[in-house]
Amino acid sequence: MQFRFTGAALAAAALLAGCAGAMQPSGPTATAKLEPTRGNTTAGTVTFQQQGDQVIVVAKVEGLKPGQDHGFHIHEKGDCSSGDGMSAGGHFNPAAKPHGPPDSTEHHAGDMPALKADAQGRAEVKFTLVGVAIGSGAADIVGRGLIVHAMPDDYRTQPTGNSGARIACGVITRVS
Repeated sequence: MQFRFTGAALAAAALLAGCAGAMQPSGPTATAKLEPTRGNTTAGTVTFQQQGDQVIVVAKVEGLKPGQDHGFHIHEKGDCSSGDGMSAGGHFNPAAKPHGPPDSTEHHAGDMPALKADAQGRAEVKFTLVGVAIGSGAADIVGRGLIVHAMPDDYRTQPTGNSGARIACGVITRVS
């Protein structure tokens, strides 16, 4: 039995093959399990996917103050042992830049968009970071701390954004 493929059939096969390739991860992945700090209930999971020179971040967090923004940052140390999250150190800042909004040219590598809680105190966000990497270089986030703060980040106050207490902490770990 012989099969003959028309131009349309070949184009469809190529398109399907391209779609299958697009669904494959394009780079290393990492994750962080957020645990509440002492006296808090905030917890969640955050995944990081390297795609070229960008990192796609997907966060699902609960136990937040309903309807409020919460500061969200990568911190320099992957240490959540202190109970209040302070053992994670300051914001991850390998380029020694001032604190600022993540969409500006001047900001810490660890500055990220706020978590906006819904009426039930949950937040689900997806965003892209530039200036960080998974698994290599000075901007490697693997082994760093991930902190959720009690208050919104004002993106002006140096060096922290005046975002208050650390209500959840996790360590970014490489998955693949």
